[in-house]
Amino acid sequence: MKLNFNIRNDVKGVLALASLLVLIAFAERETHDTAVKQISIDIDNVEENHFIEEEDVRRLMQFNQQNLIGASMGSISLKEIEKRIKTDKFIEDAELYSDLKGNLLVNVELRRPIARIVRNDGPDAYIAEDGTIMPVSEKFTSRVILVSGSYARQLLSMGNLNYSEEGKLLMELMELIGEDDFWKAQIAQLDIDSKLNVTLFPQVGDELIEFGNPDQAEEKLKKLMIFYKEILPVKGWNKYKRVNLQYEGQIVAE
Repeated sequence: MKLNFNIRNDVKGVLALASLLVLIAFAERETHDTAVKQISIDIDNVEENHFIEEEDVRRLMQFNQQNLIGASMGSISLKEIEKRIKTDKFIEDAELYSDLKGNLLVNVELRRPIARIVRNDGPDAYIAEDGTIMPVSEKFTSRVILVSGSYARQLLSMGNLNYSEEGKLLMELMELIGEDDFWKAQIAQLDIDSKLNVTLFPQVGDELIEFGNPDQAEEKLKKLMIFYKEILPVKGWNKYKRVNLQYEGQIVAE
């Protein structure tokens, strides 16, 4: 009797699984034949950087003048459309889903700029949080730290700063500045020469801050904080024209 009971349970389990597979296949067939009725686009934009709008995403989705509205779900490749959307440098990621009602759901995540490269001999560009070099936009200007100097051309050629050791050092410096409320408000610009020496331009004060190579960025910023907290309150904000942080364990102010 116990053996028969187990067999009956096994048969029920197999029938339930078979029924589920039939339902899945039916749902997939229904989705495959369903025409696209509506495209719903959600843009994840925490920092409110309005480089991309819904209409821009819709244009990126088009291919060979194909009208997605009215097309069957089975005739379009969601992965291919995702790939086309992600060709835009402002877009970090894109995911597409479809439902049984004929809705095409598009989730787009934008890159967040942390710095702007400014040049006299060419167009500006942004550096994104993930190191990607992005173009500027006529629609929106992001208020971020400025990066200038003869090294700017090399930054543009990298495509992504995280692809080189020098770029990673600069990313670390910019991240340290962007993550601290004081530095974010006080440091307005990084000027980088051809040898990767960095000069900081402050918002308040006339002194130029000679940072040197962007290595040991955290230690150098700690020394600079000592200068602002302990030296300037005593000597005055307009006392010095130059501050050098390059020497280990020293702050040279002139």
